[in-house]
Amino acid sequence: MEVQAAGKYTRISPFKAQKVAALIRGKPVNEAMSILTLTPNKGCRIIKNILQSAIANAKNQHGLSEKGLFVKFAQIDKGPTLKRIKPRARGRADLIRKRTSHITIVLDTRE
Repeated sequence: MEVQAAGKYTRISPFKAQKVAALIRGKPVNEAMSILTLTPNKGCRIIKNILQSAIANAKNQHGLSEKGLFVKFAQIDKGPTLKRIKPRARGRADLIRKRTSHITIVLDTRE
């Protein structure tokens, strides 16, 4: 049975989050949590919260145990970009792009 959790409009670049998501795809839930806990990266902290939410959804809504769950897929989609302007020399301006991501994690049971 598939269980999912999503984080929308997360303030991290999708390119940075995709590197972290690649670490946990296909792994059992307890191994994925260990990887996210020990990796020093902002994306790990964000994805760990979403993974914990997916585990809670599996327990509370579907009555599944944490033992048999694994990360079926972790998908990082591009969200809207916040555009800011930074003043530069001689009256010019630079565009600063603050990127956002939509993160979806799907868990499944091994049979």
